[in-house]
Amino acid sequence: MKRLAVYCGSASPEDTAYIENARAVGRVLAERGIGVVYGGGRLGLMGAVADAALEAGGEVIGVIPEALVHAEVAHCGCTELHTVKDMHERKRMFTDLSDGFVTLPGGVGTMDELWEAISWAQLGYHEKPVGLLNVAGFYDGLVAFRDTMISTGFIRPQHAEIMVVADEIDALLAKMGDYTPHQTIFRMTADQL
Repeated sequence: MKRLAVYCGSASPEDTAYIENARAVGRVLAERGIGVVYGGGRLGLMGAVADAALEAGGEVIGVIPEALVHAEVAHCGCTELHTVKDMHERKRMFTDLSDGFVTLPGGVGTMDELWEAISWAQLGYHEKPVGLLNVAGFYDGLVAFRDTMISTGFIRPQHAEIMVVADEIDALLAKMGDYTPHQTIFRMTADQL
C-alpha cells in the first residue's frame, strides 16, 4: 500500500487520547512510507494525522471541498492540497488516490465516508481494503450493528469481511495487507443475489 485514505473527525474531543492516537497513526504511516490522503483540514483529528505524518517526513495529500476550506480551515502545509467542488468529488478523489481506507473516530462525515467506501467495495467500484481503527472501543456499537446486518442477511456472506477491524494501527495495517478482495455484486449472477 503506497497511500491510504484516512477518514476522521475535524473535531477535537475532550479526551486527548483520540488526538494522540491520530498523531500515532500519521507517524506510523509516514514511517512505513505510506502516504496519507485525507480531508485537507488542519483542525481536530484531521490536523493531528496530517501534522504527525508531515513531521515524520511523510507525504500528505489533502482533498477539501470549496465550501469547507474556511469551516475546516484548510491545511496549507500539505504536500499537495486539492480544492474540489463538493463531497462527491472529494470521496472520488480519495478512492482514486489511495490503495485502501483507514477510519479513525469521527462523526457523521466520517461515517458517510466509511459506509460509501464499504458500499463501493461491495458493488465493485473498487477492491481495496476498508479498515476501521476501533480506538478505545469507540466503534464497538458500529461493529455490533454490522454483525447484526450480517446475521439478518442484509450483508451477504461474500461481503461480511469487507470492513477490516482492529484496535491498534499495526494490527489493522497487517490485516489490510492480508485482505483478499471478495466477490462483488457487479460480478454476481441474479441467483447469487
